[in-house]
Amino acid sequence: MQLLEDRILQEGVVLPGGVLKVGSFLNQKIDQRLLRDMALEVERLYQGLDINKVLTIESSGIAIASAVAMEMDVPMVFAKKHKTSNVDGDVLTAMVHSFTHGTDYQIVVSSDYLTSDDRVLLVDDFLAMGNSLKGLAKLVDEANATLIGAAVSVEKCFQGGGDELRANGMRVEALAGIASMENDGTITFRH
Repeated sequence: MQLLEDRILQEGVVLPGGVLKVGSFLNQKIDQRLLRDMALEVERLYQGLDINKVLTIESSGIAIASAVAMEMDVPMVFAKKHKTSNVDGDVLTAMVHSFTHGTDYQIVVSSDYLTSDDRVLLVDDFLAMGNSLKGLAKLVDEANATLIGAAVSVEKCFQGGGDELRANGMRVEALAGIASMENDGTITFRH
């Protein structure tokens, strides 16, 4: 998606350790027009597949997942990173390792919100090693729901997570695929 790639080149900041900072337009301060255009593109990519639920992980993925769900006119569910007192009863859980934060956490969704009747699209802001999408896919599997595919705003292709997921049969669509990021700030996109 050229619009997103242009924005990454204009405002994205390459940080040490393979981290891309896009907080000025994508996940802390959010450009609503860009978000809507991204959601429209995801909706176009998955049009006609009878998706009835969008699933993401808190918190950075919520904005894009919510926008996609609005365009698809379906509910959006987000997995919490920790079980809290307002998540009770039967729950679906999976362990996830966060590349950005360097920590493991257990994601949790109430089994009332994800069921065997659901046809699920996973949506997240970034794809690096694929751990978040793997954890979300495990929740879908636990619910006996149908996984249709995944959509991410930015895939860091050089970290291999998307290739692994695709090799294992998951459809993964990235709006911007980054082939490489250099310490001098140079970003190269995969096309």
